[in-house]
Amino acid sequence: MLAFAGLAHAQAIEPMPFADHAQELRFQHLTHQLRCPMCQNETLADSNAPIARDLRNQIFKLMQQGKSDDEIKQYLVARYSDYILYDPPLKPGTWLLWFGPLLILLGGGTVVMLAIRKRRRHDATTMTVGNSADDGDDW
Repeated sequence: MLAFAGLAHAQAIEPMPFADHAQELRFQHLTHQLRCPMCQNETLADSNAPIARDLRNQIFKLMQQGKSDDEIKQYLVARYSDYILYDPPLKPGTWLLWFGPLLILLGGGTVVMLAIRKRRRHDATTMTVGNSADDGDDW
């Protein structure tokens, strides 16, 4: 079982002929800023998906051609949209991406508050309308 885990990890490591250590660090930094289009929430650096491997190779080729990080990101955004960026720009097309979790949290909090208020009102009306004698039955 452990042999298969080691094999899967070994496949993720693709040695590339970097010119120097600085270029390798740049590659690692860039692939950590980009999301795998196939995976839910993995970086290109961490994903074992075939498309992630292809994109890592494409990024390496673009780096060898002298493209800047911004040019490489623009190339990928043109093909995969802003979803590929872990830090997408704030614009009308990405508002839901930026503010969606906050809206869900606020919506959930509102539902909980309304449920608590409704229960308090229900309990208050039950106390005033209900039997004033306490029979000890809380069911």
